[in-house]
Amino acid sequence: KSMKYSIRLATVLAFTLALAGAAAAQQVTVDPSIPAYTATKGVSGSLKSVGSDTMNNEMTLWAEGFKGLYPNVQVEVEGKGSSTAPPALVQGAAQFGPMSRPMKDAEIADFKSAFGYEPTAVATSIDMLAVFVHKDNPIARLSLKELDGIFSKTRASGVDNIVTWGDLGLTGEWADKPISLYGRNSASGTYGYFKDNALGKGDFKDTVKEQPGSSAVVQAVASDRYGIGYSGIGYKTADVRAVPLAKTPPAKAIEATVENAYNGQYPLSRFLLLYVNRKPGESLDPLRKEFLQYVLSRQGQETVVKDGYFPLTPALRTKQIQAAGLN
Repeated sequence: KSMKYSIRLATVLAFTLALAGAAAAQQVTVDPSIPAYTATKGVSGSLKSVGSDTMNNEMTLWAEGFKGLYPNVQVEVEGKGSSTAPPALVQGAAQFGPMSRPMKDAEIADFKSAFGYEPTAVATSIDMLAVFVHKDNPIARLSLKELDGIFSKTRASGVDNIVTWGDLGLTGEWADKPISLYGRNSASGTYGYFKDNALGKGDFKDTVKEQPGSSAVVQAVASDRYGIGYSGIGYKTADVRAVPLAKTPPAKAIEATVENAYNGQYPLSRFLLLYVNRKPGESLDPLRKEFLQYVLSRQGQETVVKDGYFPLTPALRTKQIQAAGLN
């Protein structure tokens, strides 16, 4: 079912977001019709979030904003990778499991075996997985097929092995320079998403230097003139450049801009998800319910923008409210 769910997410991104694409501006703002959050009474206790490193900053900022409204609430955030979220939820070690990819079939099966029903996924924001190079790198564009040749040793797309910047058409000092590869480890949802969507589920080259977090990937590329790496767009700095990407070599390369996040054209767009254990037909306890309400509120979505990601449209927000049984 996770494959069907992944396809469903992609469909929503490509079509539901396309409705907002025409109105999307380069300045990212939260739709004014999304209501502000108002604190309520009787909310206290402790929450723990275990999962995505990509969402670590978002979760921390949401937690700080929520605790500002509820001083008696404690929120602990641990971001070591999306694959740590499902077991934490199954074991009851966390109330929220942030993930930068949908759960896999086996992860859903483990959860269902423990509880008798599937976990609830709430889309909180939209990310574009960017391919970063050093700011001085003149590469104008890359296709997903070329990314397969750069990063994968199996090269499922049938592309030739790409090892130097000259293999990508760069000349002069760049022509003979080996491409330095930076990525994430297998616990990361970003690793899994890139593997599935850019490498055709192929295996990464052994020369990829795995980094402990998204910011570490960007920092590594920023300090390596001949480096390339992938990370969420929210981690972009002035020392790196996000390369426009094309689905196929002859196709138009799409820049990682807000407009292209909303119109569905950017090839590596994805939802950032919060998984929660909710029994079908039952409401969440007040603490988890109010936290999710906060995340999906105007303040919560303004946090999304602050962290460099893209907020939900009103239509998408309504779908998440329904999915989590918050209405």
